[in-house]
Amino acid sequence: MTDDTTAGTRERFAFDFDSRFAALLSVLGIREDTAGVLVGPGTLRVRFGPWVIETPLANVSGVETSGPYSPWRAIGVHVSLADRGLTFATNARKGLCLRFHEAIRGGEPLGLLRHPGLTMTVADPAGLADKLSRRL
Repeated sequence: MTDDTTAGTRERFAFDFDSRFAALLSVLGIREDTAGVLVGPGTLRVRFGPWVIETPLANVSGVETSGPYSPWRAIGVHVSLADRGLTFATNARKGLCLRFHEAIRGGEPLGLLRHPGLTMTVADPAGLADKLSRRL
């Protein structure tokens, strides 16, 4: 079912919250207890407040660290007009960009818009990149 050598175990990666934006994000339901990335046996699950993305690990085609970003263009949930990429950001310092073989749903409730990439501002982008890269 998976190439994970520790089948059955899951690893959680927290988002890195910038305290300057915490109150604004909280209004959207995005808090430390409602945001995180879970890498489990064969599955990647990202929760960002009310937004949830779930896709097979095999769907991840590439990862790269990125940042810094403009706070006004990054903080919160954003869809890029240029490439339809989805962003879940809690800071403007650094993050991780994932690319997918098959575009994912998640930016809007009906799932009509598909996203070829997802940028997330996790606390350990290098650690998450390493974990995902071992599966590419």
